[in-house]
Amino acid sequence: MSRLGIRSIGPGTVGHVIPVELCLGGVELSEPRLAPGGRSVGYVRSSEGTAAVVVHGVGEDGSIAPGVAVGHPVAPRPGRGLGGGCWCWADDGAAIVHAGVDGNLWWVPLAGGPGRRLTDHGPDRVAQAPVTTPDGSRVVYVVDQAEVWAVSSAGDDALRLDDGTADFCFDPWPAPCGSGVVWLAWSVPDMPWDRARVVHHTFDGAVIDEFRPPNSIQQPRLLPDGRAVAVRDDTGWSNVWVDDGPLVDEPVEHAGPTWGLGQRSYCWSPDGRWVAFTRNEAGFGRLCVVSIDGGPVYEVGRGVHGQLSWEDDRLVALRTGARTPTQVVAYAHDGDPRGAWRREVVAGGPDAGWSKVELVEPEVVELIGADAAPIHARLYRADVDQGRMICWLHGGPTDQWQVTFMPRLAFWRSRGFHVLVPDHRGSTGHGRDYQQALRGRWGELDVAAVVAAVRDAQSRGWADPARTVLIGGSAGGFTVLGALRAAADLAAAAVGSYPVCDLADLGERSHRFERHYTATLVGDPADPVVAARYRDRSPVWFADRITTPLLVFHGEDDPVVPVAQSRLFVERMAAVGRVDHAHHVELCVYPGEGHGFRQRANQLDEYARIEAFLQRHLP
Repeated sequence: MSRLGIRSIGPGTVGHVIPVELCLGGVELSEPRLAPGGRSVGYVRSSEGTAAVVVHGVGEDGSIAPGVAVGHPVAPRPGRGLGGGCWCWADDGAAIVHAGVDGNLWWVPLAGGPGRRLTDHGPDRVAQAPVTTPDGSRVVYVVDQAEVWAVSSAGDDALRLDDGTADFCFDPWPAPCGSGVVWLAWSVPDMPWDRARVVHHTFDGAVIDEFRPPNSIQQPRLLPDGRAVAVRDDTGWSNVWVDDGPLVDEPVEHAGPTWGLGQRSYCWSPDGRWVAFTRNEAGFGRLCVVSIDGGPVYEVGRGVHGQLSWEDDRLVALRTGARTPTQVVAYAHDGDPRGAWRREVVAGGPDAGWSKVELVEPEVVELIGADAAPIHARLYRADVDQGRMICWLHGGPTDQWQVTFMPRLAFWRSRGFHVLVPDHRGSTGHGRDYQQALRGRWGELDVAAVVAAVRDAQSRGWADPARTVLIGGSAGGFTVLGALRAAADLAAAAVGSYPVCDLADLGERSHRFERHYTATLVGDPADPVVAARYRDRSPVWFADRITTPLLVFHGEDDPVVPVAQSRLFVERMAAVGRVDHAHHVELCVYPGEGHGFRQRANQLDEYARIEAFLQRHLP
């Protein structure tokens, strides 16, 4: 085996090879927020298992001071990526409220002094997504993603607001008058992108009502003047709506799927006259503003943005792109949001060494599907075309890999692989019809789409089957295994990380958020006809039909896809003679890891194993 970061697999140009160490760990940034009045900006900084809220002062001249980590009595529980739910500002900006790893909320003054515990839910339960009311008297939040509570800022008079009829409650938002709160709710078997509702509840219980749009809704909030605002897909695309109509009715998405708490893909100016929102344009991102009354849309900046916050004349966000390691940025204008916005980087995330690496943006491509319908995809071309290609499948499956900073893709591209990232039917980012097409057809429509997309890519000369690799994790791993059964000659090798191998088991033992996901993606397992579908599409039942060399990774403590699924799948392959010593199927289980690998030693091992595996099976 070659030393990672020294040379590529086979012929290549040494100078373009990205060292593996650059791809590991590093700093993660999440949830930037401007304090009321805009005199401070904070965000969560995580590294090597530790996290803290970092706060920068903002001077009268707009200058941003160096950041100072808040002293936490209990470590924060950070969100991931463009999600959130970790922290908020107190109403006066002199303190923060954060979710702790102990399952409780903590009030921490910035001037020093002891923080105080606001709630008493942990450690067996988890309080998250705190938001202070406009008058600062209360903090509203969710518990176990299922209950909505309010507690006084002094930490007493805790009150549960929801009635327990919804299976999930997300993202509470206080009314501007301080009388109550709205939140997102839904019940199984629906997922939030299928159908959801908004609950309105006053603190005194005098008003309790619900709004149920025909399809999905997310991020419900109330403007300063009391108007309702949310992201809805009534017209077929997830756009920002104000009251009963879309603010901008356009065929692009303004938000990603609700995979977790605290997404903030839009916000409004302090005077309520402007709305900033994100666009997903074929996977590429753009940040825009528009008048609250509609009209022309003005660009603020390019790149995938999220976690928006606007105070005074400053707008902060997370920003990332194929060539942009994740960063916290601040945009400022000179009094008119329609004019030019200046961008300043407040904090950078991943290793600064990426500034010395030449990264590329992908090409938007449309491939021909099995039914002749287009399959949306993005292609990261290798600098030196060696006729090798990785088809990398996103998880979910109701999700999409936008054009964000992905060191893993850049790493393999630097080793002479074109990297194709397809959005099979069921992916987000292309409208509700495209996303909902997978209902009842997971393991069928996605598999057919991927096989057709790879065949089309091969016909265009990007690679031949002997130099094609399929890679996917979780739901992407499930589709990889289905594609290997459907087309044994499609690829020379495949890698599956924590792949779904048993649909029935997933529906019974996955974590609570996804435990009923298969009911919409496959069907009601109580129906005998559908039960047969579960078995037919589950890789554990067709393991003997996979002949492509396969490398499987799994975390021993995975709460989403039980590790027993991968073990049983490999055992059944071994039962027909495909055993590790023959290098046909290999299983690597990492102790102490979950759904994704966080420990640096395991990440290094994963890269090394994949490199050795591909060296054996690709010419």
